[in-house]
Amino acid sequence: MSEYGRGRGHGHGDDERTFEALPPAHGGGFTRTWWGRAWLKALEDTALDGQQLKAGRRHARAGAVGAVSVRPGRITAVVKDRDGTAYRGDVLVREFSEEQWERLLDLAVDSAGHIAALLDREMPPHLVEDAAAAGLDLLPGIGDLDAECDCEAWDHCPHTAALCYQVARLLDEDPFVLLLMRGRGERTLLEQLQARSAARAAAPSVRGGAGTGGAPDGGRGEAGGMPGVSAEEAFAADFLVPPLPAPPVAPAVPGRPPSLDTDTPPEPGVDPAALEFLAADAAARARRLLGESTGGGGTAAPGLSPLPLLTVAQDAVRLAAAAPAPSIVARLADGAGRSRAELEPATRAWRFGGTAALAVLDEEWTPDAEALERAAVRLAEAWAEDDRPALRRAGGARWTAVGSGAQLRLGEDGRWWPYLKAGARWSPAGPPDHDPAAALATAFAAGAGEAGAPGPGGAIGAGG
Repeated sequence: MSEYGRGRGHGHGDDERTFEALPPAHGGGFTRTWWGRAWLKALEDTALDGQQLKAGRRHARAGAVGAVSVRPGRITAVVKDRDGTAYRGDVLVREFSEEQWERLLDLAVDSAGHIAALLDREMPPHLVEDAAAAGLDLLPGIGDLDAECDCEAWDHCPHTAALCYQVARLLDEDPFVLLLMRGRGERTLLEQLQARSAARAAAPSVRGGAGTGGAPDGGRGEAGGMPGVSAEEAFAADFLVPPLPAPPVAPAVPGRPPSLDTDTPPEPGVDPAALEFLAADAAARARRLLGESTGGGGTAAPGLSPLPLLTVAQDAVRLAAAAPAPSIVARLADGAGRSRAELEPATRAWRFGGTAALAVLDEEWTPDAEALERAAVRLAEAWAEDDRPALRRAGGARWTAVGSGAQLRLGEDGRWWPYLKAGARWSPAGPPDHDPAAALATAFAAGAGEAGAPGPGGAIGAGG
């Protein structure tokens, strides 16, 4: 698009556009498009004095035409003579009636190719031909361009002729200029086309049956009896699709799944209670994902991203953390590859931190020597010397408080997890913390009354 194309037009709403004065035109013709040439032909067929047209061409080529204002039915500009005298020239174009616009809109929406061409700033010849067949002359013809000028000429004068030549350059860049002269601004026209297309898409088609394609304007081909879609129609389809509805609002609570407790006995191997539990879980997850995707709230469960990627064993622990019926817990323990006793600390871990907490429970890892030294220093600095609990490294990244059932575990993300020994098993005692002293205090608090508080003294070592 040239420097005086669509971007240089501005206005006071959709019913008026003003284009800044164009630079002089040096050499060549005034128009390069067939619709621009049709505009000039209408001027040349209308004007009675060829000398006035030649003078108008000279004015336009010299850059004597000021800013051009385009409104329904009228174009206006100030044109200067060689001596600097300025004249206001107006050219009047017949507007379409409401009924004529209805017919033109119907023709345009019949083919997505028509709209694709307009969006690409081209005047589709098939639209002009179809409109002419329907009695609508989209492009002006003989006698359609009436002139008014301050110089009081009764016919086209050099000033109105210069204006028409300048408008031909504008039409080259944007055929919507012509449609505005006929009575519809670009935004209004596109909104009406979109609304009409959406209404037509929503209604059952009776224009040739399903799958027959659009209007026979040469845009569709047939191959092997199957209808094709032209590239221009595919391009326009994005415009023709109606706007998406407003996103739904997440409900306050998940929906209740249907009850499967019926008089009909279930098929062998089918557990209605387990299916109801899974349906309730699916509803809760759907509500959470809806809230996250629409910005309407919804808090992610621990360990779950908007699109969680869990193993079968991890998902079994997640489901068991919801405390289902004992019969369902037994099946989930099998799915998690754990005994009932092993499942309990796993579900506690899940509630505190999802997959990250499960990894701290199940997996051991060994920090490098530098990380171990930093960990020992941080733990040693966390208490005064006479109040410092004795910590013994229990392998990997775990430290046990001597004389208590408390333990610290360092996760690979640098967070410290409090653990408490219950019977023969270690179990998470709370959420993680970046401060090891705070995490160990959480473990002590959880174990208060179950084991003696650790006494002062002792040492913190990085060794085993």
